[in-house]
Amino acid sequence: MEDKDLPPSDNPTGNAKLSDEPPPQDGNNNLYENIDRFISLLPADSSSSPPEIGDSIQKFSDLFDAKVVEYESGSKRWIQLEEDESTRFLESVDRTAKLLKSLSRFHHEENYAVEINRMSGIQQRALSLLEAEFKSMLDDYHSSYDRDPGFDEAKTKQLSSSSSNVQDASEPELADQAESQPERDEFHGYSDGMVADLSKLAGGLIGGGHETECSELYFFVRRNAMEQNLKLSRFEKFSIDETQKMQWEPIEKEVSVWMKTFRNFCTSVLPSERKLVNAVFSGHTAISDALFGNLTRIILFYFLSFAEAVMMTKRSAEKLFKFLDIYEALRDSIPEVEKLLSDEWLPQVKSAATLISTTLGESIFNIFIELENSIKSDTAKTPVPGGAVHPLTRYTMNYLKYACEYSDTLEQVFRDHKKIDRAYSVDEDQAQNNNHHHGSPFQSQLAKIMDLLDLNLETKSRLYKDPSLSLIFMMNNGRYILQKTKGTGEMRSLMGDPWVRKRSSDLRSYHTNYKRETWTKLLQCLSHEGLSVNGKVMKPVLKERFKSFNGMFDEIHRSQTTWVVSDEQLQSELRVSISAIVIPAYRSFMGRFSQVFTPGRQTEKYIKYQPEDIETCIEELFDGSAAQQSKKR
Repeated sequence: MEDKDLPPSDNPTGNAKLSDEPPPQDGNNNLYENIDRFISLLPADSSSSPPEIGDSIQKFSDLFDAKVVEYESGSKRWIQLEEDESTRFLESVDRTAKLLKSLSRFHHEENYAVEINRMSGIQQRALSLLEAEFKSMLDDYHSSYDRDPGFDEAKTKQLSSSSSNVQDASEPELADQAESQPERDEFHGYSDGMVADLSKLAGGLIGGGHETECSELYFFVRRNAMEQNLKLSRFEKFSIDETQKMQWEPIEKEVSVWMKTFRNFCTSVLPSERKLVNAVFSGHTAISDALFGNLTRIILFYFLSFAEAVMMTKRSAEKLFKFLDIYEALRDSIPEVEKLLSDEWLPQVKSAATLISTTLGESIFNIFIELENSIKSDTAKTPVPGGAVHPLTRYTMNYLKYACEYSDTLEQVFRDHKKIDRAYSVDEDQAQNNNHHHGSPFQSQLAKIMDLLDLNLETKSRLYKDPSLSLIFMMNNGRYILQKTKGTGEMRSLMGDPWVRKRSSDLRSYHTNYKRETWTKLLQCLSHEGLSVNGKVMKPVLKERFKSFNGMFDEIHRSQTTWVVSDEQLQSELRVSISAIVIPAYRSFMGRFSQVFTPGRQTEKYIKYQPEDIETCIEELFDGSAAQQSKKR
């Protein structure tokens, strides 16, 4: 409304006016001052007789109506208005709201009722225009989500639809346009100017009595924008029923998408959304708090519902790690959300997230505890060929290796959910007694699982008829357990140095016992005792000694080349230690007694191996079959 738009200062309507009202003057400020003065002079008591409506009110209504008609024609858009023009229009809305509130006390007066009806109609049309502009401007954003590195597809869509000319543009032109787009990320794709205009419009709508309409418009537009963001990130809002019917593999992939989207939502999207709503509804804290709280609650519950759906799938060991991922994401990200919420909205959001986290923690605890049952229930009666590492050992140690990567989280879960009064079975008591473990709940649980695995392996070692093979089995599995533990920093730290030393000592004992069991009898064949009588070598006894050695060594070589020692270092240690006791003894025995035989056929008949042959044969021990070799890791 410019000064030239004001009508002359006479009174063409002939209506009576306040006796002390000065003649209307040119200029909006003077007109507004007259209106404010009129409002101030209205009696507070509606039973009192009000003054007649003056020319200023009529003039103001005429000018305001003319402006509304101009904007309704579409000849001007809000975004095209100069700042002073848009400010005057909002001031007119504000003045009209104040006038209507004041005039309404005297609606029983005929002339007041006529003016109230007229001004109400103009005001409703003006507010409808503001609502349309508010919604249009809210919708007119280039989402900062689109420029997120994780959402390149969204960026392409935004560019391809931002202008009708772009549809025919070449890729270089698209790139140029992307570079020329103003940075709008601070307010989720709205420029500072747009936010300033939105704030003005919101203030006008709220001042004009359309607080509810303004809030609803904002809520629906921003909710749609946030939901669109979820679609662009490929996050699917699966229901519990849908999730129950899915295989675990696709759910795992969805969890990965969920984690990325959820963390981005909590650490990037929501802080910007909070900043935007505060800026648009500046000065209206209660409204901005309510809008942000409601938006957060709705979108956050999409994430929480998915987490709950995943958690409600049938429990199994393979799901532990994705459950832990979800648990950690909730634990780390929800506090970031809580910082942004007002006290009114904080309790319900916190309560919902805590419930999911608590239930998820219980599932994680129970899945891990069930690892005990899987160890105890593995009672297969068929020994692993060649005394190799048992599949149960591989599975358990790899499972623990990955679990220990979440050691801090599992410590937290076990602290929160470990049941102190859990009943222990007999074998659990035995396992507990093997090593007196102290420390944190998860540390104790880890040590307990190790003990249960030991007990199971000891039982399985007794399935072998050959005591030497039983010891090889224990060596293989013990070595695998020790190497996996030492190779995993978290597990090594949790188990501690005393446990590692005890394991190493056990392995040395298995090694010593194996040599004694396998090679002591063979070495007895090379004993000098009983071979000579009165300084003369008893040739028949010597022949029997060589025959026994050859037969025993042949049998050892035949059987133990099929045995498996998959750890190359252990295999080398075994071969070196065997060579160290067998070859010197054999070389010494041959050096002293080989000349007793007649050179030629007799020597060839009884002396089957040269020391070099013995060494070659020892180097062939523990190779296992080709199939077993393929399992080496």
